[in-house]
Amino acid sequence: MVACAVVWSESRGAFVSDDGFLRAMRTLGVGFSPSTEQASMIAGAVWKKYRAAGGKRERMMADFLIGAHAALQCDRLLTRDRGYYKKYFSGLVVVDPTA
Repeated sequence: MVACAVVWSESRGAFVSDDGFLRAMRTLGVGFSPSTEQASMIAGAVWKKYRAAGGKRERMMADFLIGAHAALQCDRLLTRDRGYYKKYFSGLVVVDPTA
């Protein structure tokens, strides 16, 4: 399992220290995988489509970066948000941990 920079950063916020965070990620077997230039460009293009389609949320670029990273650099995305990612990243395999 890998986490892109956005997920890595958001997850770190839940820990008291860097050491505790890194220990937990290593225990879980989660590696760091930065997004590529191509994934970042796709995230921007998909976000533009979302806004053109009437999407109201302006501050959700992180979700598009996560989706583009998973679509291009991974083989699936672990998330509870099945509808959003499936709509904007149609080829992405979405795994719901609560299912």
